[in-house]
Amino acid sequence: MNEYRTASSLRDPALLEARLSARLCAALSERTASLPAGVDERLRFSREQALERARAARSTQTVGITSGGVGILGRLDAWWPRLGALLPIMVLAVGSLLLVDLQEREDVAVAVQIDSALLADDLPPEAYADPGFVAFLKLRQP
Repeated sequence: MNEYRTASSLRDPALLEARLSARLCAALSERTASLPAGVDERLRFSREQALERARAARSTQTVGITSGGVGILGRLDAWWPRLGALLPIMVLAVGSLLLVDLQEREDVAVAVQIDSALLADDLPPEAYADPGFVAFLKLRQP
């Protein structure tokens, strides 16, 4: 059997799962002819139980309101991986906001020091109007 396989078809989990299940079903079907009659009946019963459990598990995972702990947004234990993925992003955002606030506080503290030095100094009012005074202040900044 020659199949045309692309790189995307080899990576598709649904396609790989379907191929694996088809191969397993074929292999199991070949072996059932040589089984005793009692074993065949027990296997059928076990298969039906497994299918019923799978249906029950799928029904508790669906979106909707049921009595199995499922709310409008799905199962509660499905939120932990999402929270774990969002936690580093939230920490980064809060940290950057704290850094911006710290930088603004430092800028205000520097402006307060300059203003208090100017107000405490004995300069005539004409000195504040001098264009060279601004350049002098910029050179003397701590």
